[in-house]
Amino acid sequence: MLKGFFEPSSIAVVGASRTPGKIGYEILRVLVENRRSGVYRGNLYAVNPRSDEMILGVPTYRSVLEIPEPPELAVIVTPAPQTPQALEDCGKKGIRNAVVISGGFAEVGGEGLSLQIRLDEVRRRYGIRVIGPNCVGVISPSTGVDTLFLPVEKELEGATYISSPRPKPGSVALSTQSGAFGVACLDYMYGEGIGLSKFISYGNKIDVDEVDVIEYLRDDPQTKVILIYAESIDRGRKFLELAREVAREKPIVVLKAGRTSAGAKAASSHTAAIAGSDVIYDAAFKQAGIIRVWDMEELFDVAKALAMQPPAEGENVAILTDGGGVGVMAADETEALGLKLAEFSPQTLERLRDLQRSDVIPPIASLTNPIDLTGSATDDSFIGALELILQDPNVFGVIVLALHHVPGVTSELPKRIAEVSRGYGKPIVAMDVGSSQYAVEFRKLFEREGIPAYPEPERAVKAMRALVRYGIARKSLKERSS
Repeated sequence: MLKGFFEPSSIAVVGASRTPGKIGYEILRVLVENRRSGVYRGNLYAVNPRSDEMILGVPTYRSVLEIPEPPELAVIVTPAPQTPQALEDCGKKGIRNAVVISGGFAEVGGEGLSLQIRLDEVRRRYGIRVIGPNCVGVISPSTGVDTLFLPVEKELEGATYISSPRPKPGSVALSTQSGAFGVACLDYMYGEGIGLSKFISYGNKIDVDEVDVIEYLRDDPQTKVILIYAESIDRGRKFLELAREVAREKPIVVLKAGRTSAGAKAASSHTAAIAGSDVIYDAAFKQAGIIRVWDMEELFDVAKALAMQPPAEGENVAILTDGGGVGVMAADETEALGLKLAEFSPQTLERLRDLQRSDVIPPIASLTNPIDLTGSATDDSFIGALELILQDPNVFGVIVLALHHVPGVTSELPKRIAEVSRGYGKPIVAMDVGSSQYAVEFRKLFEREGIPAYPEPERAVKAMRALVRYGIARKSLKERSS
């Protein structure tokens, strides 16, 4: 269990500094601020071998052995040569969980590899669970645990800006082998309004790895979607066995780096990762019901869709739009990605014609899939057509391409679409092109109603593909287990 990393009753920062800008200072400062705000409610301790004067108002000791109680979690930021001894002191004190932020281990080779071997020997001797080394650690928004050494704010040209934002609490967990990539992801999630349940950066993973993380997140009630950035997966068989179990209830999305020989070489020098055959990874992921993505944008587009919408029960989808061009683009992408444009039943087509005859749908609208309501569309056009295609048994998901520019489309449309869609159990994703303030806010209106919205038709289709893939995979996994 990794509970001690995310819900510790006490934390010791080993290698704490009183110098602003240093890693040991920034980690302690963030934890102090979280305690002042009431998010973190446990005890804090600082360890600095050169001084026992308080740092940031936190009781400070020259050694972890001098702390009155065994802290539940140690965050170690000492130089690499001193880290094995720091972990040994933690073991003697009875500390059972440690995040080792320090770098300079196997990723640099030579003496660093020897230091990592010593570190592993120490943690095994004392039974300490270790995240790292060479990582940025963990974040748990609900409990206030935050081991990132990156300050939330920085100055730029005389003004203070948020430079390393933490996402709002939410239902998406992120596990990453790369600390730098993980921090970039947190920034991205913050900007996209995607809520975080847990963040885990495990670096060189001498102990805690993807298997441990998935096992913990499987039972975490706050987590609905599990995202993984990996450069290598060492316990491959166990990982796939566990993923098959977890994917029956929670989607797992993997961005696997080191696909090429150049990428594998870079991964080796980055986190001492040993990358395997990408073809083997791809086939194994599919068998385990894992959704594989290829870049950061797709990772979070997919995460947003899986967190907000139910999985699709089949691959037939409908496209509903007020712009013919984006409808064609979405149709092209739908076929290119292996999805199918649903053929509406005769009953659905006749009822759509009824709406057209009654002027709810414009007379020049195209009623085959994709449905093009044209620039004469109104909110009522969208709602009338959407309700009918949701009722069609041949449709398993709907992509709504709602260009806000059309005169008859108002800011009430997202709310009305959400109201109509409830009860059908079929996923809906939305799109509105544009970077104007209105376009950005219009997409946010959809997301406040639980409908993921994207600025490009291709991104909306990729999000729907993930919902289709997960729905089909989950059904197959459940059937195989019964």
